[in-house]
Amino acid sequence: MTAPVFLFTSETLEPADAVASAAFGTVLMLTGPEARHAVTVKRLRAEERVDLVDGAGLRLVCEVTGAGVGGAKDRLAVRVLERVEEPEPSLRLALVQALAKGGRDEQAVETATEVGVGLVLPWQSERCVSVWQGAKQAKGRQRWQATALQAAKQARRARVPEVEELRDTRRLVDWVGQTVRGGGVVLVLHEEARTPISTAMESVRLPASGETPLALAVVVGPEGGISPEEMAALEAAGAMTVRLGPHVMRTASAGPVALAVLAHASGLWE
Repeated sequence: MTAPVFLFTSETLEPADAVASAAFGTVLMLTGPEARHAVTVKRLRAEERVDLVDGAGLRLVCEVTGAGVGGAKDRLAVRVLERVEEPEPSLRLALVQALAKGGRDEQAVETATEVGVGLVLPWQSERCVSVWQGAKQAKGRQRWQATALQAAKQARRARVPEVEELRDTRRLVDWVGQTVRGGGVVLVLHEEARTPISTAMESVRLPASGETPLALAVVVGPEGGISPEEMAALEAAGAMTVRLGPHVMRTASAGPVALAVLAHASGLWE
């Protein structure tokens, strides 16, 4: 069984200055909510394995040397066994997810994170039933980011996807244009599209080792679908409209399934 993963920051790992040079034998203390979860929920004990990650690619493979140190339930002492700097993938997957009711949008974020998405953009599409207004925008983004964090830990990832701020269609179209001009690829899922997603991937050139990672985004509309006006604007900005398969999927599953297809076709999972 793989070791559980816990996220650390400069404020929750002691001594903070040891992180930059942490290597075999370095002794560290994880504190805060992550340590409390490790001690009280996971009930980790001495000699058990655990991975500490910074969310940006650094993984410290550790062995627990003490749990609940000094009687404090938010302190976990570990000894580093290995330091692993995981390189950024050659393909940076992004999910543009329209807001959806019933928590289906969060479900999409969760599964997409498990698949390997690196960036998530919430989209206030014209036909969204769910609406983020005022304070709901910040709360919604925080909720999605928390979902991505928990899913990344569950998937044993060293990189946590970034959830950007909410975009309306106009701002999304601007983002699509910038992404395409920068060499990226944006695929809009639509049930009536003629081009299969597999065909679209045939024209994508994956970067060689050392080159800038390729941005590959999937756009998923809400329950009511993407309006013709939105579709036209996205295509004008450089997005390609593709069909995922013969079946119509819900907004919660379409994005993660498409990302899985792309990850496999590109060799990202090899």
